[in-house]
Amino acid sequence: MLGKYKKMVDLWNKDTELEFFKTARQFATPEQLFYKTKEGEYFAYWPKSYKGPKSTLQSRNSLIGNFTEKWSVDLLQSFAKKHGLFAVQGAVCEEIGLNNKSSADVAICKTNDIVQKASNIVMLFEVKMSVVWNWKFSKSSNQEKFECVGDFSSHKGNPGLLRSDSMLKAIGKSLNIRVSGFSSSNIPIIVLGNTPINKSYYEKVDYLRKSGIIQGFWSINPKPRDTETLKKTDFNGFVKMDTSEELFNHLEGLLKEKREFFSGMRTMRQLGQIIEIADKETTYEKKAEKFLSLIRTEKNGN
Repeated sequence: MLGKYKKMVDLWNKDTELEFFKTARQFATPEQLFYKTKEGEYFAYWPKSYKGPKSTLQSRNSLIGNFTEKWSVDLLQSFAKKHGLFAVQGAVCEEIGLNNKSSADVAICKTNDIVQKASNIVMLFEVKMSVVWNWKFSKSSNQEKFECVGDFSSHKGNPGLLRSDSMLKAIGKSLNIRVSGFSSSNIPIIVLGNTPINKSYYEKVDYLRKSGIIQGFWSINPKPRDTETLKKTDFNGFVKMDTSEELFNHLEGLLKEKREFFSGMRTMRQLGQIIEIADKETTYEKKAEKFLSLIRTEKNGN
């Protein structure tokens, strides 16, 4: 299936985070990227063993946000190119609720434009990634050193999809796209992360996938810890991608078959009438089209 890809690409790992810090240090101060302890040491996160005064670091958020979106575009570009498509950062489509203040983090589109028509958007990706490992930064004799000192279990604060606010923001934005109109009904929405999710969200992400609101929460960090982490939930609402081949296979699956999101609340009588009318069509596809057209008409929404 993947023979046409020129090469497989690396997923998120420690080297990716090292690249972020080295790139960001070209224009950002240590205080904008790291927490500074009372002893004058710099850490990406407060170590769990640290007992001194603490502050909240906000300046890194926009930097890692832009980096992860650009990194995701680069990751998805080979998949897009194989299908004659484009991976676009910050796509805007007012038709489905994506405006300049809340654009798509990454979209796979038929054109390379920022401003898009809904009919040209093939997939949407909400990127919810952050620094996963803890890093210690030091500088001496004009030499900078970045040392990985632990995974996310060793520091205070949850990264990526382990944060409830990240999960809720991703869900809220996806719902806004879905309820903006029928133009978004056939566009898959994926939330890309680089961590597992908390157990309290296992059933929620499975329901979101089964209901068609979000097609999956995917972690593209194969080994966020040395010990095993969650591979997938029962109904694949969350999946950890271990290779780029696995990621591209999942994307191929989304692209292969046309899907339609639909929702509504009708009386049992109304639903029965809709089903009866749709069943008179001659093929499964025509039955589905008829069902969707009837369930979406305003007169059936009373």
